[in-house]
Order: sequence, then C-alpha cells, then structure tokens
Amino acid sequence: MKLVDYKEMYLEMVRETERAINILVQVQRRCEEMYINSSEPEITLLKPSSAEILPDTRT
Repeated sequence: MKLVDYKEMYLEMVRETERAINILVQVQRRCEEMYINSSEPEITLLKPSSAEILPDTRT
C-alpha cells in the first residue's frame, strides 16, 4: 500500500489555487478596462402607470 504524500498534495493545491486566482484577476482587469473604455449609457426614465403607483400608507 502506497503512503499518501501530503506535502505534494498540499503543494499541488496551492499551485492550482494560485493559478485560479491569477485567472480571476486577469478577467477582472479586462472587464474593468472594457467598462472604462465604454461610452456612457443613455438613461431613460420611465413614468409608472397609475396602476403601478402604490398608495401612501404612512400615518
């Protein structure tokens, strides 16, 4: 029966965790750049219909 190499298991987990974090950081940076380089959105305010307006129940 082969003994488990806990040190190698730990090192593998740490290496792959670091790799995953680096991928997430890269994607976050790309998305931030996309946001920074995008134009301002056009905002349109919609008026609610009378059926959507709730009565004021505060006393």
